[in-house]
Amino acid sequence: MYDLIKLLFDICLFRKKPQDLPYSVGLLGLLSAIYIIIRVLMLSMHFDSLGVLMQIAVDLLLVVGCAWIMLYVARKLGRLCQVLSAALGTDALISFFAIPGIATMELGRGGLAVFLLVLGLIVWHWAITGYIISNALEKSLSFSLGLAFLYLFGTYQVMALLFPEVAGVK
Repeated sequence: MYDLIKLLFDICLFRKKPQDLPYSVGLLGLLSAIYIIIRVLMLSMHFDSLGVLMQIAVDLLLVVGCAWIMLYVARKLGRLCQVLSAALGTDALISFFAIPGIATMELGRGGLAVFLLVLGLIVWHWAITGYIISNALEKSLSFSLGLAFLYLFGTYQVMALLFPEVAGVK
């Protein structure tokens, strides 16, 4: 497990590539389970159990769907397992470190410093997503950061449309 966490950290630090993860459906299942657990911890601070489960289901569908479409169009579907493992694993890692900041903000404490920390983690997540896309599609980082932005923005819009309470809309 230590080697897996270190490998995911190295991907987050742009030292390793998603291709360095082993091609393993079992690993994808493990990282999916960890991703779901971290998401439950994050979302349970603000939403009820049914809302949490529905949001996670939609979120996973969006991650898998977007990765599949991207790799299908690029004719690189053989990389799907590793790309999903990298995306879910690094997202879980970043989200794990965001939990204290989000909990602090949920309690109405922390102020600007905590907000900037969480914002920094969001920007880092965007950069990691772009890096994963860049390696998966063998495209430039600037192109991939654009795709990552569209993916993250589109995901937020879909979640806000399906779950207005996510966006703070009543």
